[in-house]
Amino acid sequence: MTGSDIPSSFRLAYVPGVTPTKWVRVWHERLPGTPLELIQVPPAEAGRLLADGGAEAGLVRLPVDRDVLSAIPLYTETTVVVIPKDHAVTAAEEVTLPDLADEIVLHPLDDLLDWETLPGRPAIERPATTADAIELVAAGVGVLLVPQSLARLHHRKDLTYRPVLEAPESRVALSWPQEDPTPDLVEEFIGIVRGRTVNSTRGRVATPPQPSAKEKAKAKAKRAGTATGSARKQAATGRHAGTPKGGKPTGKRGKPRGR
Repeated sequence: MTGSDIPSSFRLAYVPGVTPTKWVRVWHERLPGTPLELIQVPPAEAGRLLADGGAEAGLVRLPVDRDVLSAIPLYTETTVVVIPKDHAVTAAEEVTLPDLADEIVLHPLDDLLDWETLPGRPAIERPATTADAIELVAAGVGVLLVPQSLARLHHRKDLTYRPVLEAPESRVALSWPQEDPTPDLVEEFIGIVRGRTVNSTRGRVATPPQPSAKEKAKAKAKRAGTATGSARKQAATGRHAGTPKGGKPTGKRGKPRGR
C-alpha cells in the first residue's frame, strides 16, 4: 500500500454493549496520522454495513455471513436476567432457567440470544427493542434475559441483574469484508485487539518509534568521543600499520615472488 492509497481514516463499527475504548486509545498511540472513526450500528445491521463498505471493520455479535465477512471471535458474554431490585430472585447469586418458570419473560424483536425454547411465560406482545423491554421490567410487567453488557448499558437505579446458568450466550467478534480494500489497516487493528506489542505487530502501516533529539545528540557525542579516544591512543603509541613497538618502520615488504 502506497502513501496515496492509505485512507484518511479507519472506520470501526460497533454494536451496543461493546466498548472499544481501550483499543481505540492504542490505535491513536500507534497510528496518530490515521484517525479512527467510530460508527455505532444496531446488531441486525452490522453485517450489511460491513459488506457494503460502510466501515473497514466492526465489533459485532456472531453469527455473521461467512461467505462475505471474515471474523475472529473475541469473547463470550454471560447471559443475565434483568429484574426489579425488590424481586425475589435477587436473594440468589445465580439463577437457573427453571427458576424463571413462573415469570413473564419479555422477548424483544431485537433479541440477541438464540433460544430454542424461551423460558417462563410469554408476554402478550413482543417489545420492539431491548430498551422498551427494560422499561417494561421497571414497570413490573416481566423480566428480561440479555447479554451482561446490555444490562450494564441500560442500567437503572431501580433494576439489577443476576447471571443465568445454562442460558444461550452471545459471542462478540471482530469482523471485516473478505474483499478488504485496506488489509494493512485491518491487520493493524487485529494486532491491537489481540494484544500484540508495537514490535510484534504484523501490520505494515505503523511507523517504528524514532529516537528523540536528545537521544540522537547523545549517540552523536558518543561516536565523536570514541573517534577522539582512538586518535589519542594512536598518537600516544606512535603506531600505525607496519610500525613495530620501537616506532621504526621495519622496511619489510614481504617476500618477492619467484620468477
